[in-house]
Amino acid sequence: MKQHLVVKLDQALAESERIPYWVDFITDKSVVREHATPEIDRLMQERALRFWLTREYQLTQPPSAEELHEGLNRTYRMILQEDYEIPADLAARIRLLPSVEEAREIDVAEAPLPKPVLATQSSLPFKRAADMIYLPLARMFGRGHPSITVAVVDTGVDVDHPELRGKVGKRADFVNLTGLDTTAFVGDFTGYDDAPDDEVGHGTHVSGIVAGRGLQMDEGVAPECRVMAVRVLATMRDGNQLVGAGIVDNINPGIKWAVDNGADVINMSLGIRHTGGGLPHQDVIRYALSKNVTVVAASGNDGTAERYYPGALQGVVAVGATDEQGEVAGFTSYGARISVVAPGSRIYSSFARHGYAFASGTSQAAPFVAGAVALLKSYARERGRALTNRAITTILRRTSDRVDRQRRSVRAGYGLLNLADAFKLLQYQLG
Repeated sequence: MKQHLVVKLDQALAESERIPYWVDFITDKSVVREHATPEIDRLMQERALRFWLTREYQLTQPPSAEELHEGLNRTYRMILQEDYEIPADLAARIRLLPSVEEAREIDVAEAPLPKPVLATQSSLPFKRAADMIYLPLARMFGRGHPSITVAVVDTGVDVDHPELRGKVGKRADFVNLTGLDTTAFVGDFTGYDDAPDDEVGHGTHVSGIVAGRGLQMDEGVAPECRVMAVRVLATMRDGNQLVGAGIVDNINPGIKWAVDNGADVINMSLGIRHTGGGLPHQDVIRYALSKNVTVVAASGNDGTAERYYPGALQGVVAVGATDEQGEVAGFTSYGARISVVAPGSRIYSSFARHGYAFASGTSQAAPFVAGAVALLKSYARERGRALTNRAITTILRRTSDRVDRQRRSVRAGYGLLNLADAFKLLQYQLG
């Protein structure tokens, strides 16, 4: 089983020898580099570990200022050449080297998914959710614009679902667990391609909330906007439950790909705990924010102060969920600095294999906010303006309905999303 280490250096390596992007290297080893820095090489030689050096991120040529600023150009993946077990202390030893900022083994991280309930019932709960955030009034300002794209970074999307047919533009599948123990996984978990088929239904459910056509469900929040399908989670069986699971360092290239391929908003209805080393997704999320891509993430579903990432990262719009009465749902995790809450109880939306389902969770609340951000960006773009992330967060902060007398609540952020007031404030600001 070939293992991988991700290493971020304090300086980029000289390009006298080409260093391939690791995704390409998996299938094409025509370009090979077998050394890193003298310190790392010496340490690996002491352990008799031979490796190939690759890039963790695909870079623009030449690297952009944003890539350089976040250190994406000096982040590398070391792929061991033989089926070795990585010594337990190796990453820690590498981290101690003066030339190294960060080093970690790749690891499979679980992202428990809210359990859906398959149904053919009417979508009354969605209508109730739409009323709670004043979506019908917001429709007076627009239904979105096809030039605005929401990237759904998730379990994939059923791109041929009737509710989403013609809505999904660019697409990619970054799931590849080759070399890991995959006995608990089901379905497709190897290979990179442009077929992000959703075997779980989670990403399809989220996509319907963002931009569903409204055939056998109510329209999504931003029905005229486009969806970008980025599959980063495979399906793993945990007892009787299916969970989304993936390698953090496979999710990261998916995020960067979405940014580089024109996403205006990224929805991440997933979250993982911090178990050591650098904060998950930190560099690539900062890269997204530097490119003025708004990142919306679920806060988590365990009802505790546990922090889930990327929602807990600075600059991310972390979203909690409300129940059908508009109260903060008991399952909402509040360790992240929640920005706003949105409906997340019994939401009816598109599902895998052309189906429909009810589901509850902050996973469902996040796309209500991602769709809202897409609507606001659409309205500004149609008027020749561009909204910054700072402007978006200011609008959400000033227009959300407080759940109590506090200006900001730990469990509800600045309150329940109010799209009508958000549009009124945006209209005033644009003049």
